[in-house]
Amino acid sequence: MKQSFDLDTRTGLPADLTELLRKYPRETWTDHANLGATARFWLQRHDMFRELGAAMQEALSQHREGEVALDPFRRWFAPRLQFFLTQLEEHHQIEDHHYFPVFVRAETRLAPGFELLENDHEVIHADLMAVAETANRFLAEETGGGAVPPDAARYAGDAYAEASGRLLDRLVRHLADEEDLIIPLILDRGEAAIGI
Repeated sequence: MKQSFDLDTRTGLPADLTELLRKYPRETWTDHANLGATARFWLQRHDMFRELGAAMQEALSQHREGEVALDPFRRWFAPRLQFFLTQLEEHHQIEDHHYFPVFVRAETRLAPGFELLENDHEVIHADLMAVAETANRFLAEETGGGAVPPDAARYAGDAYAEASGRLLDRLVRHLADEEDLIIPLILDRGEAAIGI
């Protein structure tokens, strides 16, 4: 059975890109001497995206279930969503334009993996735009008062929840694959030798 490269259906990287991961499995990463400051910071950023994404999903669920009123929800949610979207876009731009080319020069056999990750970034960018658009509509409908039919607010919330869920599902898969490609390379060569 052929490995799917589609972000929605793949379950990991193809076997030809995981040779170093087999040599350096995840359980060895934390204590490895070559896991330097840059890699640790990068992994922390990934964890932050996962944690903030999950927290926003939980807050949305609580609001939609009537557990959190609109005003406290908006005050908590809106700045975090803006931060999440902005930081994720900047993070991917830095990877595409700086880090990925450095990693490809360090190990050209991994170039197809970085092409895969760059394609993920394009898909995720479109998701970010959809999330921003549906969030704006959702928050505008929610604050419309009596002039907005209740169904309109619910449909706007549904559209946002769908767009956000799709983004987060794809992001979780992407972050894991990115880590599985990059961290073993760093552990194998060291940050200084790679040039990061």
